[in-house]
Amino acid sequence: MVASALPVLIDDLWAEADTVSPDDPDVQRAITEAIELLDQGSARVAHLGHDGDVQVDERAKKAILLALRFLPIRPHHTEDGRLEHADRIPLKTRMDGVRVVPGALARWGSHLEPGVVLMPSFTNIGAYIGAGTMIDTWATVGSCAQVGRNVHLAGGAGLGGVLEPAQAAPVIVEDDVFIGSRAIVVEGARVRKGAKLGAGVILTASTRVFDATTGAELPRGEVPARAVAVGSTRIRSFPGGEFGMPCLLILRYLEPGQEHDKLALNDALRAHGIAT
Repeated sequence: MVASALPVLIDDLWAEADTVSPDDPDVQRAITEAIELLDQGSARVAHLGHDGDVQVDERAKKAILLALRFLPIRPHHTEDGRLEHADRIPLKTRMDGVRVVPGALARWGSHLEPGVVLMPSFTNIGAYIGAGTMIDTWATVGSCAQVGRNVHLAGGAGLGGVLEPAQAAPVIVEDDVFIGSRAIVVEGARVRKGAKLGAGVILTASTRVFDATTGAELPRGEVPARAVAVGSTRIRSFPGGEFGMPCLLILRYLEPGQEHDKLALNDALRAHGIAT
């Protein structure tokens, strides 16, 4: 396990979870303090190492799972009293420097850097969202998903949550990524820096990825850096006939610096009759 900013006590509570009392104030305090560190961004579920590999903090995931098991269900409400709810995990109360449009919800234990824009959307516990990123209308950032800086998660797009097993890598969306409307990225799939996904793409850990120019198959469940990708199908034969199975197709690669060029992205997609 990678070095964690959370106390070793979380590992002890995890190992003794079947015997500890949820009413023990020391247990409540330890779990609450751990989730507060995630909320502040002092700890996070995962980050990219120097070699680009995903480093998962298993202790952080254990803390979240302990919170979902042991923290009491309590009534909560927003400061204006309009949104009443009952849950083990309340909504965030501190989002300094974040633009929050009415209807946007983020649970305690998620972290949003200053400069994030939340349209009416939902961000779950353990998620981390970098500065300059927009989570657009009805988009969802699942538990523990890690979203980089200057990302646009378009309307209705969804990043799946990954909590168990504790060592499983969450969904990773790196800096300068665009994810089109109604696209779905789940099962710990990864979208690398500057990549652009067309509307309606489905990317799972087992999704097969192909280069449209060469026909080469690329690593499954991963979109390469600066790639422009769309959903496609490949034909497979079954006893009952031939059927189209979903896959991901890399249309082209943007040049360095084009990650921020909306016109370049639109041109790349419209050349194939695909909207953003």
